[in-house]
Amino acid sequence: MYLKRTCLSAACVVALCFMIPLGMEMYASNSTRLNRLAEISANVTVGNYNIRMNNADSSDDESASDDQVGKLTDDPLIVSRKSLWDLDMAPQETQPVIKSKKVVTAVPSKEILDKVKYPESIENHDGVIQNYTYPHYVGPQYIDLKNGGQVRNCTDVSNSTLIEQSKIEPLFKLDKNSDQPQILIYHTHTTESFEPYARNFYDNSFASKTTDMTKNIVSVGDRICEQFDKAGIAYIHDTLVHDYPSYNDAYDSSRKTVSEILKKYPSIKICLDIHRDGIQREDGTRIAPVTQIDGKQAAQIMIISGCDDGTMGMPNYLQNFSFACKLQSQIESDNSGLTRPVLFDYRHYNQDLTTGSLLIEVGSHGNSLDQVQYSGELIGKSLVRLFG
Repeated sequence: MYLKRTCLSAACVVALCFMIPLGMEMYASNSTRLNRLAEISANVTVGNYNIRMNNADSSDDESASDDQVGKLTDDPLIVSRKSLWDLDMAPQETQPVIKSKKVVTAVPSKEILDKVKYPESIENHDGVIQNYTYPHYVGPQYIDLKNGGQVRNCTDVSNSTLIEQSKIEPLFKLDKNSDQPQILIYHTHTTESFEPYARNFYDNSFASKTTDMTKNIVSVGDRICEQFDKAGIAYIHDTLVHDYPSYNDAYDSSRKTVSEILKKYPSIKICLDIHRDGIQREDGTRIAPVTQIDGKQAAQIMIISGCDDGTMGMPNYLQNFSFACKLQSQIESDNSGLTRPVLFDYRHYNQDLTTGSLLIEVGSHGNSLDQVQYSGELIGKSLVRLFG
Protein backbone atom coordinates (compact mmCIF):
# COMPACT_ATOMS: atom_id res chain seq x y z
CA MET A 1 0.00 0.00 0.00
CA TYR A 2 2.89 2.35 0.94
CA LEU A 3 4.57 1.60 -2.42
CA LYS A 4 1.34 2.38 -4.33
CA ARG A 5 0.95 5.79 -2.58
CA THR A 6 4.57 6.60 -3.31
CA CYS A 7 4.14 5.82 -7.03
CA LEU A 8 0.96 7.88 -7.20
CA SER A 9 2.64 10.89 -5.59
CA ALA A 10 5.55 10.63 -7.97
CA ALA A 11 3.21 10.54 -10.95
CA CYS A 12 1.46 13.68 -9.72
CA VAL A 13 4.75 15.52 -9.34
CA VAL A 14 5.78 14.57 -12.89
CA ALA A 15 2.45 15.70 -14.26
CA LEU A 16 2.69 19.05 -12.49
CA CYS A 17 6.23 19.57 -13.73
CA PHE A 18 4.97 19.03 -17.29
CA MET A 19 1.66 20.97 -17.14
CA ILE A 20 2.86 24.15 -15.38
CA PRO A 21 5.37 25.16 -18.11
CA LEU A 22 2.84 24.22 -20.80
CA GLY A 23 0.19 26.35 -19.15
CA MET A 24 2.55 29.29 -18.86
CA GLU A 25 3.39 29.01 -22.54
CA MET A 26 -0.27 28.87 -23.55
CA TYR A 27 -1.06 31.88 -21.38
CA ALA A 28 1.74 33.89 -22.96
CA SER A 29 0.67 33.01 -26.50
CA ASN A 30 -2.97 33.91 -25.85
CA SER A 31 -2.58 36.91 -23.58
CA THR A 32 -3.09 39.33 -26.48
CA ARG A 33 -6.33 37.62 -27.48
CA LEU A 34 -7.57 37.57 -23.88
CA ASN A 35 -6.90 41.29 -23.57
CA ARG A 36 -8.86 41.91 -26.77
CA LEU A 37 -11.74 39.87 -25.41
CA ALA A 38 -11.73 42.04 -22.28
CA GLU A 39 -12.09 45.14 -24.46
CA ILE A 40 -15.29 43.92 -26.14
CA SER A 41 -17.48 46.30 -24.17
CA ALA A 42 -15.90 49.28 -25.99
CA ASN A 43 -16.91 47.99 -29.40
CA VAL A 44 -19.97 48.63 -31.55
CA THR A 45 -23.01 46.42 -31.01
CA VAL A 46 -24.72 45.03 -34.10
CA GLY A 47 -27.78 42.95 -33.30
CA ASN A 48 -26.75 40.52 -30.56
CA TYR A 49 -23.07 40.76 -31.46
CA ASN A 50 -20.25 43.10 -30.52
CA ILE A 51 -18.02 43.88 -33.49
CA ARG A 52 -14.69 45.72 -33.38
CA MET A 53 -14.47 48.91 -35.47
CA ASN A 54 -11.97 49.06 -38.31
CA ASN A 55 -10.28 52.23 -37.10
CA ALA A 56 -8.70 50.85 -33.93
CA ASP A 57 -5.52 52.84 -34.44
CA SER A 58 -7.37 56.14 -34.81
CA SER A 59 -10.53 55.73 -32.71
CA ASP A 60 -9.96 59.14 -31.07
CA ASP A 61 -8.99 60.89 -34.29
CA GLU A 62 -11.97 62.83 -35.73
CA SER A 63 -10.08 63.26 -38.98
CA ALA A 64 -10.16 59.50 -39.68
CA SER A 65 -11.01 58.86 -43.30
CA ASP A 66 -14.52 57.78 -44.31
CA ASP A 67 -13.33 54.36 -45.39
CA GLN A 68 -12.06 53.70 -41.87
CA VAL A 69 -15.07 54.82 -39.89
CA GLY A 70 -17.97 52.51 -39.18
CA LYS A 71 -16.91 49.53 -41.29
CA LEU A 72 -16.82 45.97 -40.04
CA THR A 73 -13.37 44.45 -39.78
CA ASP A 74 -12.04 41.07 -40.86
CA ASP A 75 -11.12 40.55 -37.18
CA PRO A 76 -12.31 37.06 -36.16
CA LEU A 77 -13.49 38.42 -32.83
CA ILE A 78 -17.21 38.34 -33.42
CA VAL A 79 -18.68 37.07 -30.16
CA SER A 80 -22.06 36.71 -28.53
CA ARG A 81 -23.06 39.09 -25.77
CA LYS A 82 -24.28 36.08 -23.82
CA SER A 83 -21.10 34.05 -24.08
CA LEU A 84 -17.55 34.63 -25.24
CA TRP A 85 -17.37 31.14 -26.61
CA ASP A 86 -20.32 30.75 -29.01
CA LEU A 87 -18.24 31.98 -31.94
CA ASP A 88 -19.81 29.45 -34.30
CA MET A 89 -23.30 30.67 -33.46
CA ALA A 90 -22.85 34.04 -35.19
CA PRO A 91 -25.39 34.41 -38.01
CA GLN A 92 -23.98 33.96 -41.50
CA GLU A 93 -25.16 36.11 -44.41
CA THR A 94 -26.60 34.01 -47.21
CA GLN A 95 -27.65 35.10 -50.68
CA PRO A 96 -31.30 34.39 -51.50
CA VAL A 97 -31.80 31.50 -53.87
CA ILE A 98 -33.36 32.78 -57.09
CA LYS A 99 -35.40 30.28 -59.02
CA SER A 100 -35.75 31.57 -62.55
CA LYS A 101 -39.01 31.24 -64.44
CA LYS A 102 -37.31 31.73 -67.77
CA VAL A 103 -38.92 29.65 -70.51
CA VAL A 104 -36.20 28.37 -72.84
CA THR A 105 -36.67 28.71 -76.58
CA ALA A 106 -34.38 28.30 -79.61
CA VAL A 107 -30.89 29.81 -79.35
CA PRO A 108 -28.42 30.78 -82.07
CA SER A 109 -25.82 28.24 -83.16
CA LYS A 110 -22.16 28.59 -82.22
CA GLU A 111 -21.42 29.13 -85.91
CA ILE A 112 -23.60 32.25 -85.93
CA LEU A 113 -22.20 33.52 -82.63
CA ASP A 114 -18.67 33.36 -84.05
CA LYS A 115 -19.51 35.31 -87.22
CA VAL A 116 -18.98 38.91 -86.03
CA LYS A 117 -16.47 38.99 -83.20
CA TYR A 118 -16.03 41.95 -80.90
CA PRO A 119 -12.66 43.58 -81.76
CA GLU A 120 -9.69 42.94 -79.50
CA SER A 121 -8.49 46.52 -79.95
CA ILE A 122 -10.41 49.63 -81.08
CA GLU A 123 -8.23 52.44 -79.81
CA ASN A 124 -7.78 54.63 -82.94
CA HIS A 125 -9.02 58.20 -82.42
CA ASP A 126 -11.05 58.53 -85.62
CA GLY A 127 -13.99 60.56 -84.34
CA VAL A 128 -15.50 62.30 -81.34
CA ILE A 129 -18.05 60.93 -78.87
CA GLN A 130 -19.97 63.60 -77.00
CA ASN A 131 -22.09 62.97 -73.90
CA TYR A 132 -25.46 64.66 -73.98
CA THR A 133 -28.40 64.60 -71.58
CA TYR A 134 -31.77 65.03 -73.29
CA PRO A 135 -33.77 67.57 -71.26
CA HIS A 136 -37.42 68.26 -70.57
CA TYR A 137 -38.91 69.89 -73.69
CA VAL A 138 -41.44 72.65 -74.24
CA GLY A 139 -43.41 73.03 -77.47
CA PRO A 140 -46.56 72.02 -79.33
CA GLN A 141 -45.19 68.56 -80.11
CA TYR A 142 -44.57 67.68 -76.46
CA ILE A 143 -47.08 66.32 -73.96
CA ASP A 144 -46.31 66.13 -70.24
CA LEU A 145 -47.56 62.93 -68.66
CA LYS A 146 -49.31 63.29 -65.32
CA ASN A 147 -47.04 60.88 -63.43
CA GLY A 148 -43.75 61.79 -65.09
CA GLY A 149 -42.13 61.80 -68.50
CA GLN A 150 -43.14 63.24 -71.85
CA VAL A 151 -44.49 62.22 -75.24
CA ARG A 152 -43.34 63.67 -78.55
CA ASN A 153 -46.33 63.62 -80.88
CA CYS A 154 -45.23 63.39 -84.51
CA THR A 155 -48.68 62.46 -85.86
CA ASP A 156 -51.97 64.10 -86.80
CA VAL A 157 -53.64 62.66 -83.69
CA SER A 158 -54.52 65.58 -81.41
CA ASN A 159 -52.65 66.14 -78.18
CA SER A 160 -55.94 66.17 -76.28
CA THR A 161 -56.79 62.68 -77.58
CA LEU A 162 -53.39 61.38 -76.53
CA ILE A 163 -53.65 62.99 -73.09
CA GLU A 164 -56.94 61.20 -72.47
CA GLN A 165 -55.52 57.94 -73.82
CA SER A 166 -52.49 58.22 -71.55
CA LYS A 167 -54.81 58.04 -68.52
CA ILE A 168 -56.29 54.69 -69.56
CA GLU A 169 -54.86 51.59 -67.90
CA PRO A 170 -53.54 48.80 -70.16
CA LEU A 171 -56.17 46.15 -70.77
CA PHE A 172 -53.84 43.30 -69.81
CA LYS A 173 -52.61 42.24 -66.40
CA LEU A 174 -49.70 39.98 -65.53
CA ASP A 175 -50.11 36.83 -63.48
CA LYS A 176 -46.98 36.70 -61.32
CA ASN A 177 -47.95 33.30 -59.94
CA SER A 178 -48.10 31.65 -63.35
CA ASP A 179 -45.33 29.47 -64.73
CA GLN A 180 -46.48 30.42 -68.22
CA PRO A 181 -44.47 33.28 -69.76
CA GLN A 182 -45.97 36.75 -69.37
CA ILE A 183 -43.30 38.88 -71.06
CA LEU A 184 -41.21 38.44 -74.21
CA ILE A 185 -37.93 40.30 -74.59
CA TYR A 186 -36.39 40.14 -78.07
CA HIS A 187 -34.00 42.01 -80.35
CA THR A 188 -34.73 42.61 -84.02
CA HIS A 189 -31.28 44.18 -84.48
CA THR A 190 -29.50 41.61 -82.37
CA THR A 191 -25.93 42.55 -83.32
CA GLU A 192 -26.20 46.20 -82.22
CA SER A 193 -23.26 46.88 -79.92
CA PHE A 194 -21.50 49.56 -77.89
CA GLU A 195 -18.16 51.07 -76.94
CA PRO A 196 -16.01 48.96 -74.59
CA TYR A 197 -15.85 51.72 -71.98
CA ALA A 198 -16.99 55.33 -71.54
CA ARG A 199 -14.76 57.59 -73.65
CA ASN A 200 -14.71 60.66 -75.90
CA PHE A 201 -13.54 59.01 -79.13
CA TYR A 202 -14.46 56.14 -81.41
CA ASP A 203 -12.55 53.88 -83.79
CA ASN A 204 -13.94 53.67 -87.33
CA SER A 205 -12.77 50.07 -87.67
CA PHE A 206 -15.58 49.07 -85.29
CA ALA A 207 -19.01 49.11 -86.93
CA SER A 208 -20.74 48.89 -83.52
CA LYS A 209 -21.99 45.41 -84.29
CA THR A 210 -21.11 41.98 -82.97
CA THR A 211 -22.65 38.55 -82.50
CA ASP A 212 -20.95 38.31 -79.10
CA MET A 213 -23.97 38.16 -76.79
CA THR A 214 -22.02 39.54 -73.83
CA LYS A 215 -21.24 42.75 -75.73
CA ASN A 216 -24.29 43.44 -77.86
CA ILE A 217 -27.87 44.46 -77.14
CA VAL A 218 -28.67 40.97 -75.85
CA SER A 219 -26.62 41.75 -72.75
CA VAL A 220 -29.02 44.63 -72.03
CA GLY A 221 -31.95 42.23 -72.35
CA ASP A 222 -30.19 39.93 -69.90
CA ARG A 223 -30.09 42.71 -67.30
CA ILE A 224 -33.80 43.36 -67.77
CA CYS A 225 -34.59 39.68 -67.36
CA GLU A 226 -32.51 39.37 -64.19
CA GLN A 227 -35.15 41.53 -62.52
CA PHE A 228 -37.91 39.18 -63.70
CA ASP A 229 -35.97 36.33 -62.12
CA LYS A 230 -35.80 38.15 -58.80
CA ALA A 231 -39.52 38.96 -58.93
CA GLY A 232 -40.57 35.47 -59.98
CA ILE A 233 -42.16 36.59 -63.25
CA ALA A 234 -42.19 34.01 -66.04
CA TYR A 235 -40.70 35.28 -69.30
CA ILE A 236 -38.94 34.46 -72.56
CA HIS A 237 -35.76 36.12 -73.77
CA ASP A 238 -35.35 35.46 -77.48
CA THR A 239 -31.67 35.68 -78.45
CA LEU A 240 -31.87 34.51 -82.06
CA VAL A 241 -29.85 36.71 -84.43
CA HIS A 242 -32.34 38.42 -86.74
CA ASP A 243 -30.14 41.00 -88.51
CA TYR A 244 -27.38 38.70 -89.76
CA PRO A 245 -26.63 37.90 -92.53
CA SER A 246 -29.42 40.19 -93.83
CA TYR A 247 -29.98 43.49 -92.01
CA ASN A 248 -32.81 44.51 -94.35
CA ASP A 249 -34.80 41.38 -93.54
CA ALA A 250 -34.43 41.75 -89.77
CA TYR A 251 -38.03 42.75 -89.03
CA ASP A 252 -39.40 39.92 -91.17
CA SER A 253 -37.15 37.51 -89.28
CA SER A 254 -38.12 38.75 -85.82
CA ARG A 255 -41.81 38.84 -86.78
CA LYS A 256 -41.68 35.17 -87.72
CA THR A 257 -39.99 34.29 -84.42
CA VAL A 258 -42.33 36.38 -82.26
CA SER A 259 -45.42 35.05 -84.04
CA GLU A 260 -44.32 31.46 -83.41
CA ILE A 261 -43.64 32.19 -79.74
CA LEU A 262 -47.02 33.89 -79.27
CA LYS A 263 -48.79 30.97 -80.92
CA LYS A 264 -47.08 28.52 -78.55
CA TYR A 265 -47.42 30.77 -75.50
CA PRO A 266 -50.63 32.84 -75.73
CA SER A 267 -50.08 33.79 -72.07
CA ILE A 268 -47.61 36.49 -73.18
CA LYS A 269 -49.01 39.99 -72.69
CA ILE A 270 -45.95 42.17 -73.34
CA CYS A 271 -43.47 42.10 -76.24
CA LEU A 272 -40.52 44.48 -75.91
CA ASP A 273 -38.10 44.85 -78.82
CA ILE A 274 -34.89 46.18 -77.23
CA HIS A 275 -32.55 48.18 -79.50
CA ARG A 276 -29.87 50.82 -79.32
CA ASP A 277 -30.09 54.12 -81.18
CA GLY A 278 -27.52 55.54 -83.58
CA ILE A 279 -27.22 59.31 -83.01
CA GLN A 280 -24.61 61.14 -85.07
CA ARG A 281 -24.16 64.76 -86.15
CA GLU A 282 -23.30 65.80 -89.70
CA ASP A 283 -19.66 66.33 -88.73
CA GLY A 284 -19.40 62.70 -87.60
CA THR A 285 -19.67 63.37 -83.86
CA ARG A 286 -21.47 60.53 -82.14
CA ILE A 287 -23.86 61.37 -79.31
CA ALA A 288 -23.99 59.28 -76.15
CA PRO A 289 -27.22 60.11 -74.27
CA VAL A 290 -26.35 59.78 -70.59
CA THR A 291 -27.63 60.73 -67.16
CA GLN A 292 -26.56 60.13 -63.57
CA ILE A 293 -28.57 57.63 -61.54
CA ASP A 294 -27.40 56.97 -57.97
CA GLY A 295 -23.93 58.23 -58.80
CA LYS A 296 -23.49 56.04 -61.88
CA GLN A 297 -23.74 56.90 -65.57
CA ALA A 298 -26.76 55.37 -67.26
CA ALA A 299 -27.69 55.54 -70.93
CA GLN A 300 -30.93 57.45 -71.53
CA ILE A 301 -33.71 55.42 -73.13
CA MET A 302 -36.48 56.17 -75.61
CA ILE A 303 -39.74 54.25 -75.98
CA ILE A 304 -41.24 54.18 -79.49
CA SER A 305 -44.98 53.66 -79.83
CA GLY A 306 -46.22 53.30 -83.39
CA CYS A 307 -49.24 55.08 -84.86
CA ASP A 308 -51.36 53.74 -87.73
CA ASP A 309 -52.17 56.14 -90.57
CA GLY A 310 -54.90 53.76 -91.74
CA THR A 311 -52.66 51.64 -93.97
CA MET A 312 -50.44 49.85 -91.44
CA GLY A 313 -52.72 47.17 -90.02
CA MET A 314 -52.47 48.31 -86.39
CA PRO A 315 -56.06 48.92 -85.27
CA ASN A 316 -55.13 48.70 -81.56
CA TYR A 317 -52.20 51.10 -81.64
CA LEU A 318 -53.73 53.36 -78.98
CA GLN A 319 -53.69 50.48 -76.50
CA ASN A 320 -49.96 50.15 -77.08
CA PHE A 321 -49.72 53.89 -76.53
CA SER A 322 -51.48 53.63 -73.15
CA PHE A 323 -48.94 51.02 -72.09
CA ALA A 324 -46.08 53.19 -73.36
CA CYS A 325 -47.26 56.09 -71.21
CA LYS A 326 -47.58 53.95 -68.09
CA LEU A 327 -44.13 52.47 -68.57
CA GLN A 328 -42.62 55.88 -69.35
CA SER A 329 -44.07 57.40 -66.19
CA GLN A 330 -42.96 54.47 -64.06
CA ILE A 331 -39.37 54.62 -65.31
CA GLU A 332 -39.19 58.40 -65.02
CA SER A 333 -40.68 58.49 -61.53
CA ASP A 334 -38.28 55.76 -60.42
CA ASN A 335 -35.23 57.41 -62.01
CA SER A 336 -35.72 61.02 -63.02
CA GLY A 337 -33.91 61.89 -66.25
CA LEU A 338 -33.49 58.33 -67.49
CA THR A 339 -36.04 58.72 -70.28
CA ARG A 340 -36.19 60.72 -73.46
CA PRO A 341 -39.75 61.58 -74.58
CA VAL A 342 -41.82 58.69 -75.93
CA LEU A 343 -41.72 58.90 -79.73
CA PHE A 344 -45.27 58.58 -81.04
CA ASP A 345 -44.94 58.40 -84.81
CA TYR A 346 -46.04 56.50 -87.89
CA ARG A 347 -43.94 53.40 -87.25
CA HIS A 348 -44.89 49.73 -87.48
CA TYR A 349 -42.12 47.67 -85.87
CA ASN A 350 -44.41 44.60 -85.60
CA GLN A 351 -46.47 46.37 -82.94
CA ASP A 352 -49.65 44.84 -84.29
CA LEU A 353 -48.81 41.49 -82.67
CA THR A 354 -50.02 42.36 -79.13
CA THR A 355 -51.51 45.33 -77.30
CA GLY A 356 -48.36 45.44 -75.16
CA SER A 357 -45.83 45.76 -78.00
CA LEU A 358 -43.22 48.52 -77.82
CA LEU A 359 -39.72 49.26 -79.06
CA ILE A 360 -37.16 50.64 -76.59
CA GLU A 361 -33.94 52.33 -77.65
CA VAL A 362 -31.31 51.97 -74.92
CA GLY A 363 -28.52 54.48 -75.46
CA SER A 364 -26.70 54.93 -78.75
CA HIS A 365 -23.59 53.59 -80.45
CA GLY A 366 -21.61 56.18 -78.50
CA ASN A 367 -22.55 54.69 -75.12
CA SER A 368 -20.46 52.17 -73.24
CA LEU A 369 -21.45 48.64 -72.33
CA ASP A 370 -21.64 49.36 -68.61
CA GLN A 371 -23.90 52.39 -69.19
CA VAL A 372 -26.47 50.50 -71.26
CA GLN A 373 -26.38 47.39 -69.09
CA TYR A 374 -27.08 49.53 -66.04
CA SER A 375 -30.04 51.05 -67.87
CA GLY A 376 -31.28 47.53 -68.63
CA GLU A 377 -31.26 46.79 -64.91
CA LEU A 378 -33.26 49.97 -64.21
CA ILE A 379 -35.81 49.19 -66.94
CA GLY A 380 -36.32 45.72 -65.48
CA LYS A 381 -36.87 47.09 -61.99
CA SER A 382 -39.46 49.58 -63.25
CA LEU A 383 -41.32 46.88 -65.18
CA VAL A 384 -41.48 44.79 -62.04
CA ARG A 385 -42.78 47.76 -60.01
CA LEU A 386 -45.35 48.60 -62.66
CA PHE A 387 -46.87 45.12 -62.52
CA GLY A 388 -45.67 44.13 -59.05
